[in-house]
Amino acid sequence: MHIKNLADRFIQSYGNVGDIRFFFSPGRVNLIGEHLDYNGGYVFPYAIDLGTYACVRKRNDTKINIISTNIDEKACIDLRNLEFNKEDDWANYPKGVMYMLKKEGYALNGMDILISGNLPNGAGLSSSASLEILMALIISNLFNEGKIDKFTLIKAAHRAEGEYVGVNCGIMDQFAVCMGKKNSAILLHCGSLKHEYAKFLLGDYSLVIMNTNKQRNLNKSKYNERREECGEALKIIKRNKNIGSLCNLTIENYEELESLIKDEGIRKRAKHVVYENDRVKRAYEYIRNDKIEEFSKLLIESHESLKNLYEVTGKELDTIVEEALAFESCIGAKMTGAGFGGCAIAIVLKDRVNDFIEKIGRKYRTEIGYYANFYLTGSGEGALEIF
Repeated sequence: MHIKNLADRFIQSYGNVGDIRFFFSPGRVNLIGEHLDYNGGYVFPYAIDLGTYACVRKRNDTKINIISTNIDEKACIDLRNLEFNKEDDWANYPKGVMYMLKKEGYALNGMDILISGNLPNGAGLSSSASLEILMALIISNLFNEGKIDKFTLIKAAHRAEGEYVGVNCGIMDQFAVCMGKKNSAILLHCGSLKHEYAKFLLGDYSLVIMNTNKQRNLNKSKYNERREECGEALKIIKRNKNIGSLCNLTIENYEELESLIKDEGIRKRAKHVVYENDRVKRAYEYIRNDKIEEFSKLLIESHESLKNLYEVTGKELDTIVEEALAFESCIGAKMTGAGFGGCAIAIVLKDRVNDFIEKIGRKYRTEIGYYANFYLTGSGEGALEIF
């Protein structure tokens, strides 16, 4: 939604009294390193130029009204009672951020808010983290003179999703949404939050986001089960090697210790984590040195590992990735995000992108029975107030 249209809708909803401020928070794509954020490893995401917009105005009481144009629903929150309430549904994400920052002593008062996003919900592009960081930035800029540092905003948003909403996610999504830079991807070590930027420019190629339109809800998926399996693998290995996380292991370390893990499923999860962590580090070097073809091969390896070892793909993601790789001008493709549905990415020659979208879309529709959506986005800035 255009900012002027959003402002008009805000005035229709709340009246034309007082100053309105405007904010934007992006979604993110993780290029490689799926399911490593909660295993203390490296990830390689970037902020995209799709995301969530907000118009906001202060109130003189403790009421917070939030209208979403995407689902045409209104949530009414009172700052005197920020306890989790299942009936608040989607509003628990921004409400959780309010709860965390208020608990830490930051100033917060009533607001009227209108939000509108162009991120598909449940597609694995971090619509929840986009909304969380959006709310954190609004609280910082409206009530705390913009002085809450970004790491505090990231951690509050992360805790809101994990401790408040109950999705036991890693910190990558909130970090990428908050810290994105235009035309750059972020090599982030999720254990320490140390990070480096790499120019993400693909030359003759484009990155195409492919939305399978198979939605997933991480609360109802096997996401938490995968975390528990990795925790069990770590427990077993720690009896023989003093490590803090699975991603502390090199491939050589893992191969020496693999036989200690007797359960095949747990062994497969651990193997994915260790090998994927190595792939992320190589991917970063390839992108820094403009080795796009070598980088793209790692994407293919990553998808195979997520399919066969971590088992988080499914028919829809596998179909769209297989069809993409069968297209002669596509040099790499993989699922992105947590899996169980959602999106995949493909690296495609720029002058063949339209043909690619038409052909893959048709084949996916024939195989799956419904349409996929395709997006071409650049890598954009992290969350910001729009002046």
